[in-house]
Amino acid sequence: MNKDEMFNTINSTFEELKAALEGDDLAKIKELTLELHALVHPAEISGRAEKTVADIVLDHMLAGNQNEIVQRETWDADLHYAGSKTVPLCWQLWHTYRIEDLVSNILMENGQQIFNDEWQKKIGSSITDTGNALEPDELTEWAKNINAEELKNYMITVGKNTRRILSGLTLEQIKNMVPEEWVMRILEEGGVTTDFRSVWLLVFWGRLTIGGMILTPMTSHHMMHLPTSIDKILGSK
Repeated sequence: MNKDEMFNTINSTFEELKAALEGDDLAKIKELTLELHALVHPAEISGRAEKTVADIVLDHMLAGNQNEIVQRETWDADLHYAGSKTVPLCWQLWHTYRIEDLVSNILMENGQQIFNDEWQKKIGSSITDTGNALEPDELTEWAKNINAEELKNYMITVGKNTRRILSGLTLEQIKNMVPEEWVMRILEEGGVTTDFRSVWLLVFWGRLTIGGMILTPMTSHHMMHLPTSIDKILGSK
């Protein structure tokens, strides 16, 4: 399957899921949720036989290209709240999986995020937050110390855990928003900073139902960041 076919499949599945979330068929919602999650994550997470768009980016990073500079994302609106419009390739994966970790574990389950002091040390990250507000020079310095193999291990751990959480959601949970104190835990635990380019995420997530979180941080958010990286990767070959 080529890039366009992958993207078309992702987009059509997203629209199906979006429509399903308007209804009450929990089995259909879960089926489409897990299918879309699988399409935008490395195949190892879901057990797919065929590689995904995320595998293209992950394999390129693991081949020694973690510091390659790429466009941050495809959505110009969010760039208004970004520290830089270009980022190291490894940042794309750090950013999307830190957000997935925070949203799935804290907001969807009111549990504990995967990331902790041990993971921070293994990955070699100087930050604990999603990295939204980092300036270009800060991004370059941050990326130099990232252990790409450990970042991959974190991604796989987060993705598999998210699928567990998604599989257990009730229809009532999916239709409802979460308490404000759950949202504020993300700031308290260092998932965002007080910089406006970071803390605005709490306002955004706090306005979503869990169904909205499925559509954004769990799935379509990955497709805000993966395409720019893939275009750079495939364009260089």
